[in-house]
Amino acid sequence: MFRSERARNLLYQVLLLAAVIGIGWWLVSNTLHNLEARKIQTGFGFLSREAGFEIAETHVEYQPSDSYYRAFLVGIVNTLLVAAIGVVLATVLGTLIGIARLSPNWLLAKLASGYVEVMRNVPLLLQLFVWYGLFTELLPPVREAIDFGGLAFLSQRGLRYAWPAPHPAWTAAGWAMLVGVALAFAWRARVRAVQHATGRQLPVGLPTLALVLGLPAIAWAVSGAPTAIEVPELAGFDFQGGKVMSPEFSALVIGLSTYTAAFIAEVVRAGILAVDRGQGEAAMALGLSPGQRLRLVTLPQALRVIIPPMTSQYLNLTKNSSLAVAIGYPDLVAIANTTMNQTGQAIEAIAILMAVYLTISLAISLFMNWYNDRVRLVER
Repeated sequence: MFRSERARNLLYQVLLLAAVIGIGWWLVSNTLHNLEARKIQTGFGFLSREAGFEIAETHVEYQPSDSYYRAFLVGIVNTLLVAAIGVVLATVLGTLIGIARLSPNWLLAKLASGYVEVMRNVPLLLQLFVWYGLFTELLPPVREAIDFGGLAFLSQRGLRYAWPAPHPAWTAAGWAMLVGVALAFAWRARVRAVQHATGRQLPVGLPTLALVLGLPAIAWAVSGAPTAIEVPELAGFDFQGGKVMSPEFSALVIGLSTYTAAFIAEVVRAGILAVDRGQGEAAMALGLSPGQRLRLVTLPQALRVIIPPMTSQYLNLTKNSSLAVAIGYPDLVAIANTTMNQTGQAIEAIAILMAVYLTISLAISLFMNWYNDRVRLVER
């Protein structure tokens, strides 16, 4: 058997797998034994117990009397919200800066280069502290808040702005918008299929607007068409009513977006430079304007180079959101820390953290890999 290379490789793999399983079993059993010896409770049963602590900023309904499970759900939603907004802002800003670095305008190119060098070489945590300090130190106190026509107020407590009063019609409109977006993508796919098959180009803009805006409007009208607005009003030491964008949330989103945008700018610049210069010259010969050459010729071909490293930047931004605990934003890590302090079940809380971040990272990777397959060049 040992004369066969295939048999030897199989044996080595079996032995390695057995060693890994054995080490894992020893670690788990040793941990459980030590926890039992110290009378430390194990398991995830604590998730159903009352949390008993307040969360400063929530985007789902939560009360201190709710369970730890509900508290973790608040942390997950807060983390996902920051990551989603940060990814969009960083992509837009990074793309613009990456294009600006290749601009023939000397001043614009140098400013973009300076931005990239400064942002990439200053630690993200320090940048978060700077942004948080700007929001809390430079803005006026609550009683001297900047008034935007009585509909929004900006102060050290954040931006408090008017918001529609709760009503089922707004929920229906939100779901209708999601359906409209899905139908709009399906319509765009249908338009491309018809164009490839027959050469006939169906309208895209108006049907897309009708689906994305028309369906929510119909759902809102059918569900009662509410028009009540909650306007912020000063009551005591803070404003009441409406919605608030806290300094912690603003500092975190801006810090993550501006920091990651510097790396995305270099990815975009490299992708554009990877496109053969002959493509731009051919587009110029066809009479396309610089904007058309960039939008219709250069960027579509650069995507095959841009997307793989862009995925890494999205993952980095999502994982870097865990630094929110340093400036007091109640993300998943902050909720887990409070839970560990109250229950003492650090292993379970850390396991939840690892599982959530792993799931988010894998979801982002799967989506970006799917999109990469859609835009990659197909050899005939």
